[in-house]
Amino acid sequence: MTLHPEIIQISTEDNIGIIVNPLGLADGTDIGEGIVLKERIPMGHKVALKKIIPNDPIIRYGHTISYAEKIIEKGEWVNENNTSLPPSPPLESLATNVSNSREKVSLTDYTFEGFKNEDGSVGTKNILAISTSVQCVAGFTEHVVKKIKEELLPKYENVDDVVGLSHSYGCGVAINAPAAIIPIRTIQNIARNPNFGNECMVLGLGCEKLRPERIASSSNDDVFYMQDNAYQGFGEMMDGAMKIAEKHLSKINARKRETCPASALVVGMQCGGSDAFSGITANPVAGYAADLIVKAGGSVMFSEVTEVRDAIELLVNRAANSDVAKALIHEMQWYDDYLEQGHADRSANTTPGNKKGGLSNIVEKALGSVVKSGTTTIVGVVPPGEKLTEKGLNFAATPAGDFVCGTLQLAAGMNMHLFMTGRGTPYGLSSVPVIKISSNTTLSNRWHDLIDFDAGRMISERKSLEELGWELFHLILDVASGKKTVASDKLKLYNDLVLFNPGPLT
Repeated sequence: MTLHPEIIQISTEDNIGIIVNPLGLADGTDIGEGIVLKERIPMGHKVALKKIIPNDPIIRYGHTISYAEKIIEKGEWVNENNTSLPPSPPLESLATNVSNSREKVSLTDYTFEGFKNEDGSVGTKNILAISTSVQCVAGFTEHVVKKIKEELLPKYENVDDVVGLSHSYGCGVAINAPAAIIPIRTIQNIARNPNFGNECMVLGLGCEKLRPERIASSSNDDVFYMQDNAYQGFGEMMDGAMKIAEKHLSKINARKRETCPASALVVGMQCGGSDAFSGITANPVAGYAADLIVKAGGSVMFSEVTEVRDAIELLVNRAANSDVAKALIHEMQWYDDYLEQGHADRSANTTPGNKKGGLSNIVEKALGSVVKSGTTTIVGVVPPGEKLTEKGLNFAATPAGDFVCGTLQLAAGMNMHLFMTGRGTPYGLSSVPVIKISSNTTLSNRWHDLIDFDAGRMISERKSLEELGWELFHLILDVASGKKTVASDKLKLYNDLVLFNPGPLT
């Protein structure tokens, strides 16, 4: 990466540079090497470093991100209005006869203070989770959670919170349709997240298609039915739910933080509100930290199918073996087919905010997105709603929508979340700590009480990737230990879970 006073050129092959100045650069600005801007260009946007003729590639990160649709003179603004999207990389021609050795554990002295579970998993929070079997009971669940927090939670000092896991599924659905397995196993596996200590209770209605017993972690004692004839009126229903909650609270209150190896970390990586700096600062820093977690024996998952699809060749080449390579390709093809059924394509991913932040199209976005996975071998692929089973770096197949992705990563078993943003978003999950990472210092300064880590210091303070990567790694350990609290937890700024449901409604 070459850093000039006003622009960044990622690769020597790139024929565009990224404007660094927070206020953008004015028409007539001389940025060196004989390049004078022919128009004002905003921060994060691309300037042509040489004359580009029609149909020539626009190159960033050393890769073609688009093609020129007309002559673009040196010093002109390069954006979606004068470029076209390249074709999607074909999946059928990708070689799958790959073999990469897994990283050996080399960081053995790093620990955090977590909550150990009987199944060997470790929580970074100690939460009473209350799942639901159907949307019908969402309002009742909200009342129960509020009452528990007010009347019971103060008695259990080791319990961090009570969380209601409401969702829009459960009835009015084709419960036996093939695609129904995705939301069902998502709900089941969220209830078994390490931060819940295998003590999730379930609130059901009684007549729903998704039977509450399919969600319960142990026995029917976990399940409460509003339609149970034993309850006369709302008050008795509340009392019944409170009695079940108190049993669970007594159990999880016995959990205390213990020293755990960093290998117990399961970290989800995600982007949201990305800009042109996301692939230069925030995602590479997160990727460096991801490498450290893997080297410590821990697990990392990156996701968002449409935001890696255009860089799939780079990922297949990092697969541990042909089975992993084929699984990656399978998930890409499944999503291609899913989009086609909805008469959409991958170009629909890039948002107005992405474009305002300098990302012209999904190819540019994908090349910057994949770097948050770091450099280690991809050892597993997790289908939507499934649990992660392989230690190391995994691809968890999810849509790119922030809360759908976060919900599926929660189901996969993450106990820590990293969320990179360049435009800014109030994203937060109540079930896991979310470390919010800004790609530029301008955002970090403006959102000083919403951002936890400023990766933009790679540019604003000339910090090295290694320095910031290690700093983020230590922050992850401190947050996992409860020694530091992330902004979303301080503010109690949380969003609802959102299920991915590709199945039909009835």
